[in-house]
Amino acid sequence: MTSFERLKAFAEQKLSQLEATGQRRSLVETARETGGRAARAGRDVISFCDNDYLSLSHDARVTQAAADAARLYGAGSGGSRLITGNHPLNAALEDRLARLKGTEGARVFGSGFLANLGTIPALVGKGDTIVMDELAHACMHGGARLSGAQVRLFRHNDVAEAARLVKDAAGQVLLLTETVFSMDGDVAPLSELGALAEATGAWLMTDDAHGLGVVKQDNPAQIQMGTLSKAVGGYGGYVCGPAPLMDLLTSRARSFVYTTGLPPPVLAAAIAALDVMEAEPERGAKASRHAALFCELLGLPAPSSVIVPIIIGPEAEAMRVSAALLERGYLVTAIRPPTVPAGTARLRVTFAAGHEEADVRAFAGALKEIMELACAVTL
Repeated sequence: MTSFERLKAFAEQKLSQLEATGQRRSLVETARETGGRAARAGRDVISFCDNDYLSLSHDARVTQAAADAARLYGAGSGGSRLITGNHPLNAALEDRLARLKGTEGARVFGSGFLANLGTIPALVGKGDTIVMDELAHACMHGGARLSGAQVRLFRHNDVAEAARLVKDAAGQVLLLTETVFSMDGDVAPLSELGALAEATGAWLMTDDAHGLGVVKQDNPAQIQMGTLSKAVGGYGGYVCGPAPLMDLLTSRARSFVYTTGLPPPVLAAAIAALDVMEAEPERGAKASRHAALFCELLGLPAPSSVIVPIIIGPEAEAMRVSAALLERGYLVTAIRPPTVPAGTARLRVTFAAGHEEADVRAFAGALKEIMELACAVTL
């Protein structure tokens, strides 16, 4: 058997194992459109599972800014910002983000994932300690492992346990959490964690990927990161904080130093989207009203964000409910382990400014009928 054949056999064996456990993933052609609409595998659907919370990805002002930048500056950046030079749109976007977050500076990365992979190891290393919410995003876990610091997890949103872990931790302590948790839609106790950081000398770093533009929170974190790919509607990530830290990341964050800079059209789109976000706060309010209406219609607790999890449990049941919704014209992809803990497969339902109230009411009715039929569960 040749090396090529052994590689194919290896991949096929792994795929068979994933298939047997129901964890094989596949890509389905889907074209997103305005108003939460999409075309998926030849079917017109309404998406209730994407992260374009303010529906800015199709806003004419945002797409025009991207088009203008492409014509003026080209489609790509040409290389790392440290090699080809720092495009003026990078500085404009970073200044915009720093003002938005009320920090001294900001640094833009290729994605939120890259922002965490680069920033965390630049802050702490061997001999230091990371104390992190157990449900923090995978990229925070990835950055923590890359750092070489000791990683200690506290029960979700349990400030008392976090305090115990911080108290006897070695070296510099980095306290990590999300502001809005991506799979459950609940919020972190930021004021309490901020007080803990101040009392112990720890640094608090938050991931605001799912909070920006939709959930208003006073954030005491010294280091605030997030993405440009959700409420902002484009692509990229950022870190905000003290100006010297931004300069340090320029030299020491490997995912910044060794990555091609974001293309000018992406930068221009993000700047335009942030302008719209600031000028039209009603977009976030509308998305939040949709989430609240959905929960009211289904008798669920009031939501903390525009993310509402419908916990189903068994993976196969979650997949069946998702497929039944698709048949009725609603796209809500089932979320399964290892993304969520075993036994908690779910529908991660998200709401956007582009949805209309009639969409939400019809979707809630369809979900209720399907759940009662497929799972013998009454919502």
